[in-house]
Amino acid sequence: MVYLGLGGAEQMSVAIQGVAAETGKQYGSLLAGTTFVGIVSTAAWGLGYFGQPHILARFMAAESAKSLVSARRIGMTWMILCLGGAVAVGYFGIAHFAANPADVAAMKGNHERVFIALSTLLFNPWIAGVILSAILAAVMSTLSCQLLVCSSAITEDFYKGFLRKNAPQSELVWVGRLMVLAIAVISILIASDPESKVLGLVSYAWAGFGAAFGPVVILSVFWKRITAAGALAGMVAGAVTVVLWAEFVKKPALAAGQNGWTTVYEIVPGFIACALVAVLVSLADKVPSKEVQERFAKADADYRAAK
Repeated sequence: MVYLGLGGAEQMSVAIQGVAAETGKQYGSLLAGTTFVGIVSTAAWGLGYFGQPHILARFMAAESAKSLVSARRIGMTWMILCLGGAVAVGYFGIAHFAANPADVAAMKGNHERVFIALSTLLFNPWIAGVILSAILAAVMSTLSCQLLVCSSAITEDFYKGFLRKNAPQSELVWVGRLMVLAIAVISILIASDPESKVLGLVSYAWAGFGAAFGPVVILSVFWKRITAAGALAGMVAGAVTVVLWAEFVKKPALAAGQNGWTTVYEIVPGFIACALVAVLVSLADKVPSKEVQERFAKADADYRAAK
């Protein structure tokens, strides 16, 4: 619709070049004006996929190792399309609002509303409602999976594992329901901050999950020497490093106008810290049991046979 409304690619290019000349930014190149630290920080978002519970849960639900091969291809194809679409929305938004300055008010001062603003401006209200429902569907899909994973982890791993090892199933069901409610309330309180932005919250959570669980997942798949103590120590080190780096290193550096390694995305130091601590503690710990090593060898053989 933006393409047709502006009259084609040439008009879009003129509008984008006008914005580039006014702001001093170059939109024709993905690397224009980007520092090395910026490139590293952007690429580091990919590390977060290894530690996202709502993503890993879908792969864990695979019926066999053979289906993982197809799942990998489908997942990568889908993500390329999604990320390409997100970039396209940004470029088309720049072109539209440059050519139609009066429509900028629809953004309500928040650049994260570009998709919502374009949908409501360019489509019939009925069609816009259907398009905007896709946002709600995506939010609900991720949210429901995150709630279930968090509730299950707290109920099974913490409550049953440490507090009530012999708790009956009926009790665990009620604890799980209460945990869903508690996590939902905490999420609402966090999201109620009018100064918070979706991208900021997502990037923080993405870094925390990615740095805490990502290296452990990778090591568990490729290294049979990792131990439970090493995994736990690595998760703690990764999560703590993300918080400390974001709050006491990156935030003061940005406030001071610095643009060096102290402003790198917090998942980078967190991922490194988790991997190093997990390896060092595992090497200092006793060798995993023969049963664990046999399960690792069997899983590896099943995956190689499915390739």
